[in-house]
Amino acid sequence: MFPTSKRGADALRNVLAFTFRHWARRWPIAAGIALTITLATLTEIFVPLYAGRLIDALTAGSGAAPVALEAFLIMAGLGLAMVVLRHLAWWAVVPLTLDIMADVVRDSFRRVQRFSSDWHANSFAGSTVRKITRGMWALDVINDVLLLSLLPSMVVLAGTVGLLMLHWPIMGLVMALGSLAYGGLTVTLATRVVAPAARVSNAWDTRIGGLLSDTLGANQVVKAFGAEAREDERLAAVVTRWRRRVRRTWMLATWSASGEFALLWVVRTAVTGTALWLWWRGRATPGDVTYVLTTYFVLHGYLREIGQHVHNLQRAVNDMEEMVELHGLTAGVADAREARPLAVQGGEVRFDHVDFHYGRHAAPLFADLDVLIPAGQRVGLVGPSGSGKTTFVKLLQRLYDVTGGRVLIDGHDVREVAQASLRQQVAIVQQEPILFHRTLAENIAYGRPGASEAEIERAARLANAHDFILRLPKGYRTLVGERGVKLSGGERQRVAIARAFLADAPILILDEATSSLDSESEAAIQEAMERLMQGRTAIVIAHRLSTVRAMDRILVFEHGRIVEDGRHETLLARPGGRYRRLFERQSDGMAQIEVPEGEPAG
Repeated sequence: MFPTSKRGADALRNVLAFTFRHWARRWPIAAGIALTITLATLTEIFVPLYAGRLIDALTAGSGAAPVALEAFLIMAGLGLAMVVLRHLAWWAVVPLTLDIMADVVRDSFRRVQRFSSDWHANSFAGSTVRKITRGMWALDVINDVLLLSLLPSMVVLAGTVGLLMLHWPIMGLVMALGSLAYGGLTVTLATRVVAPAARVSNAWDTRIGGLLSDTLGANQVVKAFGAEAREDERLAAVVTRWRRRVRRTWMLATWSASGEFALLWVVRTAVTGTALWLWWRGRATPGDVTYVLTTYFVLHGYLREIGQHVHNLQRAVNDMEEMVELHGLTAGVADAREARPLAVQGGEVRFDHVDFHYGRHAAPLFADLDVLIPAGQRVGLVGPSGSGKTTFVKLLQRLYDVTGGRVLIDGHDVREVAQASLRQQVAIVQQEPILFHRTLAENIAYGRPGASEAEIERAARLANAHDFILRLPKGYRTLVGERGVKLSGGERQRVAIARAFLADAPILILDEATSSLDSESEAAIQEAMERLMQGRTAIVIAHRLSTVRAMDRILVFEHGRIVEDGRHETLLARPGGRYRRLFERQSDGMAQIEVPEGEPAG
């Protein structure tokens, strides 16, 4: 009826191993918490023993007053010790948990940032955020359950059964069997019944987060097509399935809890009956019966809570397993073990007999691609979509690794240098620039943290962005909105160009930024781009061929091959040439339509 527990067992093992690794980094405080909570729990085990002695002293008459007083004082001392020790344990768990949660969210963010472009293209940002934040908060539950709940329960169980065994083996056996049966039932229900259902519930919770993020992020498109009602229906369909899955999980948890309470009733009846039998046989005094019953009620409280703790643990494991899986993934492109910083002197780019194919594609996109771009040369890349232009620049940035051959910058294989230093030497202005929901100054300075206000303003002037920035309400301190939605397309492009100016990288990639702008914005941006390319190795992905006329060189791509290579005038003079056909088609007003044909977007 229910899925097998293999996946659940694997998830539990992986999550606990993940948690214990973080405890190990702070073992003194983790061990201190375990010790203090154990000592606090031991005090509770001995309180019923002295309660029994107190009852026997009271039944013996006033002559046993010293014994009664001694029992009372010991009980009071144990109670005070329990309060102090428990406070210390709960006090210490706060910094332990907060430190681990902070480490986990930082490490998760660090890892996800370094996953491949393909991974990000195939993942919902909202879902990933949910996995990380849900897992981070689940750590709070796991620490509390393991250190402050389950550990004391195990101490009470072992200590109580041990003391009872010393006095009445039969009573110890009944208590042990009842407790083990209850623990076994609780774990079985949590892992075999509730956990599989909770895992499905979490998957739908993740889908809700992904859908919300995706739709809200594309709100302009929704409004443009008047599709609010349609998106409401899409979310409603997902919420309906989520509700059905969550209801099933909660109902299973309800039935599990009822079953556990029923078993506790059986154990309580068995313990009480055994205590009465021992008294009837003359093997226990009223104080002994008081001791047994008080001990059981202490144990009963812990057993009853064990069920809740196990369910809480299982829910926390379900909440954490997706985040732990993220930590198990490896970066798509990783730095070599001895990767060194790249220092670009000239900016020469060489594709040395490069082979490359995407993922599981049988046919390679590039086969023995060999091209040299001298330092300082301005090169235009033209050709239909899927021909390899975007892949060419992605390999240069090492967003993918080549299948064969080498990509070299100033003679350095990009696989042998640190990726961060490589990308700091390559500035890029994308066709659709993405800005952070931060101030304009922060967005411009992103390529050079710590830049002065004067340097930021100079970069904005070079990018023809200074004037429009001054017209904004707060100037350079204006927030641009998520992904820069408060700015027009031309304004975003000029901010991106200013960012590239400030980065001052020796190699520049321009994914032509003027194809969808008005003529005034296009002229301003074209002027800024010409200024930006001066003195740099520039690679321009051209969608409109008019923008590459002034390039030192044009590479014409087709099906992963460079079919033509030369200046605009030279290529245009070739009768029947590919570049000439493309240029004539656009000159006749038939704008080239770019439709992906196997090359991933980006």
